Amino acid sequence: QGEVEPTQVHKSLQRIREKNMVNFIEWGPASIQVALSRKSPYVQSLNRVSGLMMANHTSIRHLFNRTLTQYDKLMKKKAFLDNYQRHPIFGDDLSEFKDSHEILTSLTEEYKACEGPDYVHWGIDGGSSAGYAGSDATGTVRV
Repeated sequence: QGEVEPTQVHKSLQRIREKNMVNFIEWGPASIQVALSRKSPYVQSLNRVSGLMMANHTSIRHLFNRTLTQYDKLMKKKAFLDNYQRHPIFGDDLSEFKDSHEILTSLTEEYKACEGPDYVHWGIDGGSSAGYAGSDATGTVRV
């Protein structure tokens, strides 16, 4: 809390990078972007300095994979499908579920691929997972 100088923030971020305290993607030059503001125009605060962090990282794919696994278990048992089939929008056609599964699978594949240094070339040949064959037990991306 209190006054923060931009140089202090820059030095802290530089220290984080130099000491390898976090793993940054190899293909992205600007890993951290910071904007400092004295006062938020939207939030009333008694403090002179406040902060907000918005982050996007590939760890979310583990949550998506867990969701897909749970979904597959439910679909195998056909659990709760009768609740949807009662509505005319679904009827006997549950293709919305299949489409959603494919989209989420594609998203997890892309998050996995972007952890590798060759992500810049991923998907260039067409489909979302073109040229990508997954990763091995160590997390190394296979192409």
